[in-house]
Amino acid sequence: MFRTALRNVLAHKARLLMTVLAVMLGVAFVSGTLVFTDTLGNAFRNQSAKSYDDVAVSIETYAGDDEKNPGLDAATLEKIRGLDGVASVTGRITGFAGVADPDGKLIGNGWSNTGANFAPGKDGEDASYVFTDGSGPAKNGSVALDKDTASKGEYRVGDPVRVATNGPVKEYTLSGIFTTEDGAVNAGGSLVLFDTATAQQLYLKPGVFQNATVSAEAGVSDRKLLDEITPLLPKDATAQTGKALADRQAKDIESGLTSLNTMLLAFAGIALFVGVFLIANTFTMLIAQRTRELALMRAIGATRRQVKRSVLLEAGVVGTLASVIGFLLGLGLATGLRSAMGLMGGKIPAGPLIVSPTAVGSAFAVGILITVLAAWLPARRAAKIAPVAAMSSVHATASVKSLVVRNSIGGVITLLGSAGIVGGAASGGTSGRQLIAAGAFFALIGVIILIPLLSRPVIALVRPALKKVFGVSGKLASQNAVRNPRRTGATASALAIGLTLVTGISVLGVTLGQAIDKMTTDNIKADYMVSMASGDSLDESALRALSKADGVTALSPQQAAWFEVDGEYHSASAVTPGDVEQVFSLTVESGSLASLKDGQVAVGSKTAKENGWKTGDTLPVKFDDEKKGELKVGAVYKENEFLSPFVIPKELADEHSASTRPEIREIWIKADGGASKANEQAVVDALGDNPAMSVMDRQDIRDMFGGFINTALNIMYGLLAMALLIAVLGVVNTLAMSVFERQQEIGMLRAIGLDRGRVKRMVRLEAVVISVFGAVIGVGLGVFLGWAIGRTLSADIPGYALVIPWDRLGVFLLLAALVGVLASLWPARSAAKLNMLTAIKTE
Repeated sequence: MFRTALRNVLAHKARLLMTVLAVMLGVAFVSGTLVFTDTLGNAFRNQSAKSYDDVAVSIETYAGDDEKNPGLDAATLEKIRGLDGVASVTGRITGFAGVADPDGKLIGNGWSNTGANFAPGKDGEDASYVFTDGSGPAKNGSVALDKDTASKGEYRVGDPVRVATNGPVKEYTLSGIFTTEDGAVNAGGSLVLFDTATAQQLYLKPGVFQNATVSAEAGVSDRKLLDEITPLLPKDATAQTGKALADRQAKDIESGLTSLNTMLLAFAGIALFVGVFLIANTFTMLIAQRTRELALMRAIGATRRQVKRSVLLEAGVVGTLASVIGFLLGLGLATGLRSAMGLMGGKIPAGPLIVSPTAVGSAFAVGILITVLAAWLPARRAAKIAPVAAMSSVHATASVKSLVVRNSIGGVITLLGSAGIVGGAASGGTSGRQLIAAGAFFALIGVIILIPLLSRPVIALVRPALKKVFGVSGKLASQNAVRNPRRTGATASALAIGLTLVTGISVLGVTLGQAIDKMTTDNIKADYMVSMASGDSLDESALRALSKADGVTALSPQQAAWFEVDGEYHSASAVTPGDVEQVFSLTVESGSLASLKDGQVAVGSKTAKENGWKTGDTLPVKFDDEKKGELKVGAVYKENEFLSPFVIPKELADEHSASTRPEIREIWIKADGGASKANEQAVVDALGDNPAMSVMDRQDIRDMFGGFINTALNIMYGLLAMALLIAVLGVVNTLAMSVFERQQEIGMLRAIGLDRGRVKRMVRLEAVVISVFGAVIGVGLGVFLGWAIGRTLSADIPGYALVIPWDRLGVFLLLAALVGVLASLWPARSAAKLNMLTAIKTE
């Protein structure tokens, strides 16, 4: 039976081509994902281990510019340095530092732009950095840059470099260029080295360090040093061995990559699920076309089990071949993804391509199992072919059984799934979304079962239009599309699954985008928002500089503050009284915002209602500096998503801050005459043309929030493209095999006057009808899912309202029709080229 199965695969290799392609693409997705994440993880783990090769003990603190977290002072480091077995102690300071390129734009992505201290040992070298040109900064006024940043900025040793920290831009002289294994640089950021005294002045205070690394003398145990160092440290400090730190970072890397792995494999699973329909359809049609062959095998003694085994062996051979090709393609995909990350600015440490046994085993297991499982039902049908069928026509199709049982089961599953979706939408929250996910799975399965039933009435709706526009070709196409409902349903299901997900994501994305856009326009009056590109706090000097800028009519920071009321922590926004209402849209429900000038506070209506507060109440508070006092509620306002539940005057926040540097998240500006190039330039000039500070007008703010959603949508579309491609292959496969199956019929049509052009048109229209039918089902179910998931989020998003993107849905349907046309090119050409006399004689 194995030889028979092998011969059948070779005899029908052309008809099995699409199956091989579908499995190959799915396996490539799986193997490429596993190899890519394994390679990435191995490279970063090796880099992490290398970074801590010479570190016996690592000490970390949460040092800031307040008294709560004092950091490591020089005296503490001296005590550690005096312990037996300690070879060296290096104090470290880090913070944000950005460098401008030749056009004045920030080099790097903001969050990974860092500054640190150069800490040379007795030999004048810092082991963390290898200088390729010049040397480390030895005094105030000089800096060193990593090699990539220097290259992007076209800097050479001796050049002036404008460096931005949280304060004003300062100019330094470039003393050296270095290479490093620093993670921020490898993430596409930049690293600026200052001398230690300058770094302390910029980020902490003189004589204080955030972290320290300790190296041991030969033969000294890391654990012994750790035990001796720990009692010498301040309360906020933690210490661990270098190996423990490297292991922790390795676990963090693995955890991050696991999330990426899971997401990519989920989309690979969707692609393979779609491929199941193509594989099952292929073997179903092959078995229908080989009825006489299989019956003859039964007649000469083959048992049902042998026939079934023969078909499954064919599927196994196809799955193995596709898995081999797919795995090799996956290796290429992993290499390509690694190169693509480099082109996008991310640096991956050097290392080999990691092909683990898990990746190999998973790829082959997935490819072979999916193919064999998809062929199981067709194999079962093949085993039921009676020997007497050998007397029938070679192309006699299997008899159409009653669809009553199938449709009843499909209807029940669809209703259960739909009930779950509606119930989840009504419940809301995380539990509601989980219920929707389960309901969506069952609803999708139910609709797939029902698609053969739905095909006849839905396609019947367009039959008159096809006949009227395209004549006999249109009539024949619509009839052919429903001739075998199961086959049409399986082909349409593949497209329906892909478009259900694409449509659901689109509806949800567009709805959320419009809600966020509305939130932005409804809550902001300001013409500009200034913030740090790194997400860090702005320096107080920026506020002072902007207050002197030309054209600024109102100016308010959004400064973070905290205090306790009756033992419960509350966040607050410190603002400029009198200006805050000019930069934010604030609806006052009671009291007046003018009370902020008298040292009173405003409270959001939800917070006030939850705590039973009202205008005029006096609240006992404990401030951030541990001092106690009372605050009077001067106004209650409707919540603004850009402000905290409490709004307080800036002077009050500064008076009770535990930090010497206020945490100013943004500065909001109202300009005379509104947003204009002149006003924007005045703001930029006032900030000293600082590359690390972002100046956004209202449209930029809307684009920033909307950009996150658009980026996420584009990523989802890209990942679902594989599933849609496999669905297209399914349409090609169905039509090609259908043309082969109907050779005699097509020959007869040619003989009675249907020319080649109309034969081609018939096949194309059939493909378009099947594709659009699947798309309509997918779009309908996708809108339903998008609505349901959106309902679970509506309570957390003010102004939420369902938006159906009719333009995108129209594009999806047009693309489905185009897919049908493209998929039919080869089958239509094959049908038109058939010799009518040869075709008529075909059995």
